[in-house]
Amino acid sequence: MVKVMASGVFDILHPGHLHFLEEARKLGDELVVVVATDNTARKRKHEPITPEDMRLKMIAALRIVDNAVLGKNDDMYAIVTEIKPDIIALGFDQTYGEEEIQKELAKRGLDVQIVRLPQLDHDLTGSRKIMQKVIDWYLVEERLKKVEGR
Repeated sequence: MVKVMASGVFDILHPGHLHFLEEARKLGDELVVVVATDNTARKRKHEPITPEDMRLKMIAALRIVDNAVLGKNDDMYAIVTEIKPDIIALGFDQTYGEEEIQKELAKRGLDVQIVRLPQLDHDLTGSRKIMQKVIDWYLVEERLKKVEGR
């Protein structure tokens, strides 16, 4: 039984997330997804729009996910030690270096394969891209209202 671990913020669930999790699931028999805490999201990306408990619930509800857990605030490797995956799937845009992860896991006595997954070729593959598209749409609508006197 091959256990795959994937992790992310998953703030606004979008096609890029689904692609990432589908590709990760193909790597093994069990997919465990670690959802970043609000504190981790703030440190690594941005202020989360959706609270961690809601993000965890959304990910856990996906059929391709066997188990969803909340990450740790201070030591991102602590959850890896608990889960003991055979493979860690990294998204194309996750900033972790494979060698850096391998070194840290080796220090902890863990032999885990690291796999970098491909990007989905789509224009709505990121939470920030989606937010920007909504903002742009809103600004266009506001301009039209002014022009049309609405």
